[in-house]
Amino acid sequence: MDVGRELARIESLRKEGKRIVFTNGCFDILHAGHADYLQRAKELGDVLVVGINTDDSVRRLKGANRPIVPLELRIKLLSSLKPVDFVLPFSEDTPIELIKRVKPHVLVKGGDWELEKVVGKDFVESYGGKVLTIPFRYDISTSQIIERILSRYG
Repeated sequence: MDVGRELARIESLRKEGKRIVFTNGCFDILHAGHADYLQRAKELGDVLVVGINTDDSVRRLKGANRPIVPLELRIKLLSSLKPVDFVLPFSEDTPIELIKRVKPHVLVKGGDWELEKVVGKDFVESYGGKVLTIPFRYDISTSQIIERILSRYG
């Protein structure tokens, strides 16, 4: 994947007047909570850009046993979802550098994040962008799915 080329496409859409929305995560085992969240994020603008942690980044954040699904397959799944326009990997522990390159109109995270702790908040607000959180509608997570599998088959 040529991230530079994808960023140029995003910039072209911005120049056409499209509203760019950015979110990020590991998206390890994709589930209905992810799908709902991404659909609602897309409703905040015209173009949804999803930053996705690389495998090494996920391991640093979630532990040595994660991710379950490798980056290439996580990108494939996310890219196939109707609300998702771009999926851009990042290898750092936070997406701040990617956020600076995308420069979204809206930065969004799930409701489990306190607004003040959203990475990139100060940067996005510095040029008039909005930072929002979206409450979860489903009580499901990748960790819960892993625990359920282990309890049934472990």
